[in-house]
Amino acid sequence: MAVFTVPAGQISGKFGVKKSLLIGVIVFLIGSTGAALSFSTESFMLFRIIQGASVAFINVSAMAMVVSAVKPQNRGKALGFTVTGVYLATSLSPVICGFLVYNLGWRSIFYVVIPFLVLCIVLIILKVPQEWQTYADDKIDKIGSIIYSIGILLFIYGFTNLINTNGLICTVAGIALLIVFATWELRQKSPVFNMNLFKNTKFTSSNIAALCSYLAIMVVTTILNYHFQYVRGWNAQMAGLVLIVTPIIMAILAPNTGKLSDRIHPQKLAAAGMAIATVALLILTFLNKDTPLYLVILAMILQGIGMGLFSSPNMNAIMSSVPPKDAPTASASQATMRTIGQTMSLGLLTLIFAWIMGNLALSTQYADLIVKSSQIICTICMFACLVSIFASLVGIKSKDEFNTKRPN
Repeated sequence: MAVFTVPAGQISGKFGVKKSLLIGVIVFLIGSTGAALSFSTESFMLFRIIQGASVAFINVSAMAMVVSAVKPQNRGKALGFTVTGVYLATSLSPVICGFLVYNLGWRSIFYVVIPFLVLCIVLIILKVPQEWQTYADDKIDKIGSIIYSIGILLFIYGFTNLINTNGLICTVAGIALLIVFATWELRQKSPVFNMNLFKNTKFTSSNIAALCSYLAIMVVTTILNYHFQYVRGWNAQMAGLVLIVTPIIMAILAPNTGKLSDRIHPQKLAAAGMAIATVALLILTFLNKDTPLYLVILAMILQGIGMGLFSSPNMNAIMSSVPPKDAPTASASQATMRTIGQTMSLGLLTLIFAWIMGNLALSTQYADLIVKSSQIICTICMFACLVSIFASLVGIKSKDEFNTKRPN
């Protein structure tokens, strides 16, 4: 996903966001069907790669379509509903997958999405009559795309293996290539990513806030899942049922906070949301086998309120801080922040658990080590939340203006 997200921004802008969304969903359908029918580890990984590439186009084109189709005064509200789908799906996946794996086996995870994907294809064809092309006259920046793709691939792979020398080398090489990419893009007439957008403090601060929020929050669901199954001894289905608390709250709040961000400075709402999420992580830094269940539920509720208050306004801030023609690029930027943040979050989990537990298997036998690992991760994530708050506050003080012009 991270490798294809930035190129997807330019490609969808050139050939049309509707067309890119439709092709993305069709390819994802192929990948899902192939993953369900895979006969080996290699074939399974191939179809997962296909899914990842297609999701990059889906994420970018869907968000750009919303921004292009909706009036600026209703942008926050529309993005609120869109973000609700993103966060609800991300948060509900462990719940749904826990039920499916427990009762029907892992292949059911891929079979169950097929009818929904078919419905998406039908709706795109029949209910989206208009096409949006903002980079129709631009040339595809192939060299920039290649440099970015290799750089981000090395960085993400290296970050998830920092405990090894090869991981450190890959991380450094990835960062170096991303610097080369930024330098290259500044010299191009038709860059795959317009680096000049980062001159806008509101755009930059909102992206940093998004990156830190995903890094901080994505891992929480996994930590709680481990806690319920390996510390408290619950089965996957029971753990999944409790984990539904957070996404329900987020789903209720996100559309309303998106609408609210059309009236109140979105970064003020985002900062307030991250402050509440910080409190949730503070509670979880003390999570152990003796922690009362009501306190764990309280942390989950606060997380849901915090992310519900943060997500839609922050998205609105990102998409509203660029000219209408750059909507695909802004969409690619926020999608990249989400993907990198989520990957770094799970990479952090891998690193800490490998450091504390070595090659020991996750089980109730090693509950104390799981608790120790979880507490360290939650502490780090709490500081990431604080950085997200600071970034939002910087954006509030910026003199840059939000774009309120109607897209063509």
